[in-house]
Amino acid sequence: MSTFKAVILVGGPSRATRFRPLSLDVPKPLFPVAGAPIISHHLSALSKVDGLKEVLIVGFFEDNVFARFVDDAASEFPNLHIRYLREYQELGTAGGLYHFRDEILRGNPQQFFVIHVDIACSFPLNEMVEAHMKHRGLCTMLGTKVPREQATKYGCLVAKPGTNEVLHYVEKPDSFISDLISCGAFLFDTAVFGEMKKAIDRKKDSTEENDYLWTPSDDKLRLEQDLLRPLSEQRKLYVHVTGKFWRQIKTAGSSIPANAAYLELIAKESPEKLAVTKQNGPEIIGAVYIHPSAHVDPTAKIGPNVSIGPRVAVGKGVRIKDSIILDNVQIGAASCVLHSVIGWSSKIGTWARVEGSPASDHNIDMMKNGVKSQSITILGKEVLVADEIIVRNCIVLPHKELKSSYHSEILM
Repeated sequence: MSTFKAVILVGGPSRATRFRPLSLDVPKPLFPVAGAPIISHHLSALSKVDGLKEVLIVGFFEDNVFARFVDDAASEFPNLHIRYLREYQELGTAGGLYHFRDEILRGNPQQFFVIHVDIACSFPLNEMVEAHMKHRGLCTMLGTKVPREQATKYGCLVAKPGTNEVLHYVEKPDSFISDLISCGAFLFDTAVFGEMKKAIDRKKDSTEENDYLWTPSDDKLRLEQDLLRPLSEQRKLYVHVTGKFWRQIKTAGSSIPANAAYLELIAKESPEKLAVTKQNGPEIIGAVYIHPSAHVDPTAKIGPNVSIGPRVAVGKGVRIKDSIILDNVQIGAASCVLHSVIGWSSKIGTWARVEGSPASDHNIDMMKNGVKSQSITILGKEVLVADEIIVRNCIVLPHKELKSSYHSEILM
């Protein structure tokens, strides 16, 4: 049986600016979606791969940021050895892999997964393994089809019908190439480190040709541009296309469609984790997660696609739909929360309405032509919404007190 490892690329605090204001209080990888940190969904999928024993989390957050999570994950996933490896500087998506190659190669795995943290996916990893073993190229990437008008926001590829050999790969092309894109999940043979070394040498040579001095900062190696494109030119790159759900989690608002997709997956695979309508309990519609420590009034109506965090208090007659309610939030009687993220320890008064616009698939733009686009409403940490106030299609930074109604604004 093959032995595997996995690397989850988490970036660092200088990234995730588009995830604000939520990333001001928690790093994006640890933001809860469908009742668990984003990165936990990756670990859950990896724990189901036969022969995979170790997961390395690679990024440039301070070590203490992931310390508690790694401890908790060790209990939740006892079959996985999970470690956080901190880069000494930003090395790029492939530079971190090359820097920690000795750790990845320790124990002689034959293949290793690399997954970006900012995606939500059904993660058909065992199917990727099966596809990889058939063609035995250096890399199998997970691919999916997206609407034509959205395709240029991603890495686009052209694949050979029948064999799924990638003939052409371009990261965020200027014009339409294909509606088949990279999902940000890869299975590599360990021989790929030789290709990474060649890529570093190519960058070094081109730098010297232009009369620049080579410095350690030039060690930045980008997975998509510096590695995948040459692999496609050498016919060593293949794609496994999935028709199951995939979402990118870039902006704070994109956490809502990711939350919905994961809740629907949990409803199919582990329905016992979700809330159901009980006698003398609130009405539950569709897939809803409620933390055991939360209190929801029996007259409330919740769902579909709602996650309610620890110590939340939901009052009488409240309606919540397509939303994430974070720790310690209080929602007053007869209020309504739709298509929104309500930040930690926020308070929503009685007869208030917090509402966003439904997030369309793969549309993650916060601003369009300098104007706040119609999208999810986000309340940061400790926001107070007074009684009978309407907040519609807004992004509200932490510690704001809203005593009048707002529409389509960024409140700083």
